[in-house]
Amino acid sequence: MIDDSKLYRILRPIITVVFKILYRPKFIGTKNIPAKGRIILAGNHTSILDPLLLISTTKRSIHFLAKKELWRFPQNILFSHLGLIPVDRTRKSHNSLNAAYKYLNNDSLVLVFPEGTTEKGRGLQAFKYGAVKMASTTNSLITPFIITGQYRLFRKCITIEFLKPISVSCSLEEENHKLRNIIKEKLED
Repeated sequence: MIDDSKLYRILRPIITVVFKILYRPKFIGTKNIPAKGRIILAGNHTSILDPLLLISTTKRSIHFLAKKELWRFPQNILFSHLGLIPVDRTRKSHNSLNAAYKYLNNDSLVLVFPEGTTEKGRGLQAFKYGAVKMASTTNSLITPFIITGQYRLFRKCITIEFLKPISVSCSLEEENHKLRNIIKEKLED
């Protein structure tokens, strides 16, 4: 069985307290993150601060898929001890998928930003297939989420909302389209 990182378990409460003091986020629908079992969190990506926001939402360890460009010395040492998974965004990343499958098959929680990058004011981008592929292969549910607002110090300007978990059938193209539409429609509400 894959053990959750001790470093993650030590840092998560510290990150949570500091983040909540600095940004005062609003959390909606956290009950849609199951307390146990395999689950994929998938949603829009607005800022480099999004992973810290997500860490603050649950006591469960989150295994992030993150661009391989972040794996430079010295942060590569920290990232590898926090259960992060490097992803090559320029091509299919089989090693990344296999690492995520191991976590999911051990009833862990994996976070994916299907856009593969931050939105940078361009709105919701096209989704890559990683989230639905992982869900289909490991029979995991996906809990979609949306992040709205902006990160402003000491103001309640950022909100994250978790939607009801969804299951994935065999058509990855249809399921990817469905996932993106769920998130897009909720963002447009």
